[in-house]
Amino acid sequence: MAVVFDKRQHANTEKKILNAALVGNPNCGKTTLFNALTGLHQKVANYPGVTVERKSGKLIDTAGTVYRLMDLPGLYSLTSRSLDEKIAADIILGKSEHEPALDVIIVAADATNLGRGLYLCSQVIETGLPTILVLNMMDVAHKEGIKIDIDLLVETLNIPVIPAVAKNDIGIAELRDALVQLAKKEIKPGRPLIPIHETTANDVLTPLARSINENNSESDKPQEQLAIQARYAAIDKIVNLIISYPASTKSSLNDKIDRFLTHRFLGPVIMFVVLSAIFQTVYSWSELPMIWIENMITGLGELVRQNMAVGMLRDLLVDGVIAGVGAVLVFLPQIMLLFLFVSVLEDSGYLSRVAFILDRAMARIGLSGQSVIPLLSSFACAIPGIMAARTIHNTRDRLITILVAPFMSCSARLPVYTLMIGAFIPPIWFGGIFYLPAFTLLCLYMLGVVISIFSAMILGKFVVKGQISNFIMELPPYRIPVWRFIFLRVYEAGRTFVKNAGKIILSITVILWFLATYPRDEKHPNSHRIDQSYAGQIGHFIEPVIKPLGFDWKIGVGLVTSFAAREVMVSTLGTLYNIQDADGTSIGLRQAMQQDINPETGKPVFTPLTAISLMVFFVLACQCVSTLAIIRRETNTWRWPVALFFYMLILAYSGSFIVFQLGTLLGFT
Repeated sequence: MAVVFDKRQHANTEKKILNAALVGNPNCGKTTLFNALTGLHQKVANYPGVTVERKSGKLIDTAGTVYRLMDLPGLYSLTSRSLDEKIAADIILGKSEHEPALDVIIVAADATNLGRGLYLCSQVIETGLPTILVLNMMDVAHKEGIKIDIDLLVETLNIPVIPAVAKNDIGIAELRDALVQLAKKEIKPGRPLIPIHETTANDVLTPLARSINENNSESDKPQEQLAIQARYAAIDKIVNLIISYPASTKSSLNDKIDRFLTHRFLGPVIMFVVLSAIFQTVYSWSELPMIWIENMITGLGELVRQNMAVGMLRDLLVDGVIAGVGAVLVFLPQIMLLFLFVSVLEDSGYLSRVAFILDRAMARIGLSGQSVIPLLSSFACAIPGIMAARTIHNTRDRLITILVAPFMSCSARLPVYTLMIGAFIPPIWFGGIFYLPAFTLLCLYMLGVVISIFSAMILGKFVVKGQISNFIMELPPYRIPVWRFIFLRVYEAGRTFVKNAGKIILSITVILWFLATYPRDEKHPNSHRIDQSYAGQIGHFIEPVIKPLGFDWKIGVGLVTSFAAREVMVSTLGTLYNIQDADGTSIGLRQAMQQDINPETGKPVFTPLTAISLMVFFVLACQCVSTLAIIRRETNTWRWPVALFFYMLILAYSGSFIVFQLGTLLGFT
């Protein structure tokens, strides 16, 4: 063990930047500690080829030494049971292909549940790396009457132990001082918890530690089970020596609150009210800033248009670049508001209760209750919903949730639904209780939900590999959120979206602008007919393919341009029918569509059956470059967004084909 320590120590003697990792159990306040140590000096990405988040930041100790601090995925032990835990364990053990060997490990532990944290800490100590233990949430421990003998714990483990309240920056300076001792080689290897033949020799590597270092996997050997039992016994012995609990047996405040919030009947009602209020607030509060952003982008475009000479460069800047920037920024209000509320729910402890309440229902489709928030969020917009999937700990569940989120009918589809329902679904009541337009809209939303459930089951059973989440959930104590860390998380979510997904959205928006604008009529360069553009040509080209769905070339053009954003379908049809400022409620556009006659057949281009077929297509197709871009960002590969695009396209084509052809056979028009 000393050899491993000395090898790493000497290898890093000349380093200007030392590598540190922050590890800990879920719900121990690790993220709060990371934010307190690094502030705005953070970078968030994904490990190559997986959806596991990779967060790093810069930490400077009191002597000025710079550390590259990694916030590793939460784990309970170094025996990996999921991809997240394997990645963290590989980094700790120096086996990662993507991260350098570590110089120090900071273990964060919940002071109110120290036994759980000591299990992981004891394994980290046995790697031979310099280890610092931070007892976080000491304020909560004091309120609960828990007393911890820090000096005895230091003597037992032979490592620095820092009591801390990360949300109030208590213990942060002491942690930086401990890192100075590390840089001076004053921190020695810790003492293993499990003695062999009841000795405490420091140079003895326990069977479990040896198994972890060699295989990093669970073993069926009896000695492995004995070692685990011995570790728990050693930890229990330490806990009994260093911790004293209050004699009171009264129910805690957490228990009293949970009697209502997790009640079998009252709990779901409260949850429904809370989530409904949140999503309604996100939708309503984001509307005004989204309008401001759209108006600002429009004003900027008009300013450039008025002050530049007519030509390709002006059109590129106004209709390509500026419009593309607008397509990125317009999502920010929803993303940031949603992350604000989700962060508050998570840090307060209520998000875990939501997952607990809904876990039984979600288990029927192979997911856990943690998938609920991202999926519900996707009804407003798939982009913040997909980003919200970061709260899901299980890698398999996270990926499946990301891949089925686009089936939720987002607000961008609503203008298309509104246009088609208003133009072709008669405003009648049937059965005395159902209003046909409203019932049609409900069916569209339900279709997306049903297909998402079906897709989740297929993906979980045949496509996405990984361990099925047993979702043994620990409900964390209720806490008051730390607002500066909440806002830091919201800022990071917005910055990451603009920096990463924004590049892709902007690039493809410019490409779609080019397809919808060129070639121009050389005799009349200032005039523009979208039907003669490359997009129009594509529409004519794919018309034979989409004709069995009841679509003509105009709808084909709309399908091409709506890839920039689903609602662009409406403005494209407005341009084709020469209707100014067309939207989903435009009477002129509705009338133009109703009166459009196919010159070859003499029949209407649009019928109620065509409208239903088109709406089914929009429910099932992934007509949104922004959604694909954010999936690329979250999964760190193009494999999943490309596969999802074609999967949804096949579903959309099949669904529309069945609707139109079956409707035609039954005599509907």
